[in-house]
Amino acid sequence: MLDDLRRLHALVGSPSLETLARHAQAEGSATSRSTFGNLLNGRSTRLDTVEAFVRACARHARTRRPSITLDPQEVHLGAWRDRYADSHRSGGTRRTSAAPRWVDITGAPHRSQLWPHQVGVLPLLADCRQERPADHDLDAFMATGSGTAVVWQVLSGMGGVGKTQLAAALAHRTWRAGQVDLLMWVTAASRDAVVIAYAQAAADITGLQDDDPEQGAARFLAWLSEPHRRRWLIVLDDLQNPADLNGLWPPTVPSGRAVVTTRRRDAALSSGRYLVEVGLFTPGQSTAYLSARLGGDGGLLTDDDRLAEDLGHLPLALAQAGAYILDRGLSCAEYRRRLNDARRRLVDLTPEPEALPDEHRATVAATWSLSIDHADTLTPRGLGRPVLELAALLDPNAIPAELLTTSVVIAYLRGRRNFHEPVEADDVRDVLHSLHRLSLLTLNPVDPTIRVHALIQRAVRESMHPEHANALATTVADALVSIWPDIECDSSRGQVLRANTAALHAAAGPALWNTKTGAHRVLFTAGNSLGESGLVSAAAAYYGDLGSTAAQRLGAEHLHTLAVRAGHARWRGEAGDASGAFAATEALLTDRLRVLGPDHLDTLTTRHNLAYWQGESGDPVGAATAFDALLPDMVRLLGPDHPDTLTTRNDLAWWRGKAGDPAGAAAALRTLLGDRQRVLGPDHPHSMITRNDLAWWQGLAGDPSGAVDAFRALLPDLVRVLGPDHPRTLTTRNNLAWWQGAAGNPRRALAALREVYVDRLRVLGPDHPHTMITRGSLAYWTAMAGDPDGAVTAFEALLTDRLRVLGPNHPHTRTNRHQIAYWSDYPGDQATAGTLLTDIVQVLGPDHPDTLTVWSHDSTQASPP
Repeated sequence: MLDDLRRLHALVGSPSLETLARHAQAEGSATSRSTFGNLLNGRSTRLDTVEAFVRACARHARTRRPSITLDPQEVHLGAWRDRYADSHRSGGTRRTSAAPRWVDITGAPHRSQLWPHQVGVLPLLADCRQERPADHDLDAFMATGSGTAVVWQVLSGMGGVGKTQLAAALAHRTWRAGQVDLLMWVTAASRDAVVIAYAQAAADITGLQDDDPEQGAARFLAWLSEPHRRRWLIVLDDLQNPADLNGLWPPTVPSGRAVVTTRRRDAALSSGRYLVEVGLFTPGQSTAYLSARLGGDGGLLTDDDRLAEDLGHLPLALAQAGAYILDRGLSCAEYRRRLNDARRRLVDLTPEPEALPDEHRATVAATWSLSIDHADTLTPRGLGRPVLELAALLDPNAIPAELLTTSVVIAYLRGRRNFHEPVEADDVRDVLHSLHRLSLLTLNPVDPTIRVHALIQRAVRESMHPEHANALATTVADALVSIWPDIECDSSRGQVLRANTAALHAAAGPALWNTKTGAHRVLFTAGNSLGESGLVSAAAAYYGDLGSTAAQRLGAEHLHTLAVRAGHARWRGEAGDASGAFAATEALLTDRLRVLGPDHLDTLTTRHNLAYWQGESGDPVGAATAFDALLPDMVRLLGPDHPDTLTTRNDLAWWRGKAGDPAGAAAALRTLLGDRQRVLGPDHPHSMITRNDLAWWQGLAGDPSGAVDAFRALLPDLVRVLGPDHPRTLTTRNNLAWWQGAAGNPRRALAALREVYVDRLRVLGPDHPHTMITRGSLAYWTAMAGDPDGAVTAFEALLTDRLRVLGPNHPHTRTNRHQIAYWSDYPGDQATAGTLLTDIVQVLGPDHPDTLTVWSHDSTQASPP
C-alpha cells in the first residue's frame, strides 16, 4: 500500500507536505504536515490519515486542472478502504525499538535490498522516440564519469522539449546494461518530495527507518559518500526550484552520477555542473517522428513538414498532434487547417486527458501554466504574466527587448498593478530575466532580442482575460511606433519591426481597427517602411491587402480606408506602374471629392499626388499644368506660407523643368528658396530639398560647374543637420559626383561614386533602388571614362538585380536595357557617346520620364504628401 500512496503523490505532481496539509484542512481534516510525512515514510497506519491524504491529493489535482488530470478511480475512497483492509489482513503489527526499522503499513519489517536496486518508477519511453544528439552526450558522460568523479548534468529547457524522455532513456539504457547498482528516479517537484525519496532509499539500503525524513535523507547522502564502490545514478526530474536542493545535492564521488531535468536556467544550477540546453526537434527529427507515429501512411503525412513547422518542432506538441490525428482519422494537412483556425483553441486540438500519449500528464496548453503562475510570484511580483502577454502578441523569433521598456509599456504595467506600486524599466528587465530562468522565453543579450515559442504565445493569448485584450494590443502597437526610427538607417532593424507588426496584426487584428479612430498608425508605418527600405513592390502588395481589411472593418468611405488607397497608389507607382498609380489616384480623387468636398486637405493632397503621377506617367506638361491649377487653391485654403503650399510650388517648378524649361525651373526654385528659408529656416529639410533641386536644374540649364559648387556647398549642411548616413545626404553626394563628371571630370565622378556606393550599400542594403541608382551611375561613368566593355558588364549585373527587385516594367529596368544595348554597340569615340541622350529621347520620346533617368538622377524632391 505504501507504494500506492507514493504513486498517487507522484501522479498529482508531488506537492509539498505543507500544501497537502492546507488541502486537507479545506476538506475538513486537521491532518498535519508531519502526519502526512509519517504516512509516506510508512510510519502511520491509521485509516483516517489515508483517507485525508487521498482527499488532499484529489483536491490538489482539481486546483491544477487541466495541467493535472486524474482517473476518478485513483482517488475513489472505497477502493482505498479495500486496499487498507487487504494490507492489514496480510498480518503483522508495527514494531518499534530503540533503533527503529523501516516498517510499511502492512506491518512487515523493511529489509535491506539485494543489488542492483531501483528506487522510484521510471517513466516509459515515448512511442516512436527519436534519438537526439543529447543522448550521445549523456552516454559519453556516463562512460567517463564512472571511475573518476561525479558528473552533475542539468538538462534545461522549456516545457515540452523532451527533457524527461532524455533522462528516462539514459536511465533505461544504464539499467539494462548493468552499469549501475542503484538507480533512483525522483520527481523533484518539491523539497519534501526529494527528502521523502532519499529517506526511502536510506531505508531500502540499510533496513533502518528514521522518524524524521530529513535524518533519513542525511543518512542516504552519507551512504553515497562511503567507499562502498556501489555505482549509482540519481535522476531528479522536473526540479521546480533550485533552492529545494540546498543541502541535498549528492556528493562528488568516483562511482556516482546524477542528472537533473528542469525548466529553470538559474546561474546556481550551472555553477560547477554541466548544463545541457535541450532544444526543439530539428526539422528532420520532426518529420521522422510524424512518419513513424502515423505508420508511414502517405495520405496521413500530407503537409507533415509544414505541420512540424506550425508546431514549432516541439516534441510534446508533435506527440499530441499525432495522437489527435490518429484518433480522428485526419491527415497532417487537415490538422493544420484546424490548427490555423483562429476560432479553435489549443485545448480543442489535443486528445482528451484520458487519451494523452506516452503518459503525458498535461496537454500542450497546460504544460506552461504552472510556470506562468510561478513567474508572477517572483520579484518584482505581479509583472510576469502581463509582460508575457505583451510578448505573446509579437514575433516569436525576434522581439526587440527595448520595446518592453518603453514609457508606453511601463504606463500599461503600472495600470495592471492598479497604480499601487511603481514600475520602472529595471523592473521589466528583471521580469524578463525571471521568464528566461523559467524557460518561458529566451533572452539574447547580444542583439538584444527576445524569443518566445509560438505555442507558448498561443497558450498565453488563449488564457488572457478578455478585458485586457484590446489594451494589450494597443499598448504593443504604440510601443512599436515609439521605437520606429524616422529614418531607417539599419535595414535589419526595419525588418524586425515590420515582422513584429505583422505578428501583432495576425494575433490581435480587430483591436487595431476602430470605426471612430480608424486604423492604428503602426499599420501605415509598417507599409511605408517597406517602400522606403526599397521593397516597393512589397509595399504596394501590403497596401493592397490592407485596403481589403480597411473596407471590411471601417467601411469603404472611412477616412483611413481612403488613406490606405492613397498608400497603395503611391507604392504602385514607385514600383514602376506610374500609369496604374495615376488611374488609382484619379479614382480616389473622385471619392474624396464626394465624401470630403473640394476644400478638404486630403482632397488637395490627392490632387497633388494626381499631378505627380501624371508627370511620372510621361506627361510633364500636364503635370506642370495641374500643379499650376492647384497652387491658387492651396494659397486660398492654407495661405501662401503654409509648408504644403511651398511644397506645391517646389513640385510645380520641378515639372516645369521636366517639361523642357530648366532655366524657368531654376528661377522658380531660387525664389522659393528664399521663402522656405524665411518661413522654415535654412536648416529645415524642405529648405535643403529646394537647394538640391535648384542645383540640379542649374546644371541642366547649362551650368554644370555651378551645379557642382551648389552641391558642394549643400553637402556639409546636410551632414551637420541630418547626419552623414541620412538618405538625402547620400543622394546629394550622388548628385555631386554626377555633376563632377558632367563638368568634365569622369574619373573624379567614378571615385566619388564608389565611395557613395559603399555607404549606400551599408546603410540601405543592396536591393534599395537608390543603391542600384548609384550602381547605374558607376556603370555609366565607367563607359564615359573609356571602358565601355566594363560598363556593359556592370549594367548586365545590375539588370539581373533590377529584374528581381523592381520587375521588368519598371522605368529603371527598361532604361538599364537601353544602356546595355547602346554601350554594346558603342564605336569608341567621345562624340558618339555624347549622342546617347539624344538616342534615348528618340526611342522614348522627349517627355518620357525615363529620358532623364538615363542620367541616374535621384533628386530629393518632396514626395507626395
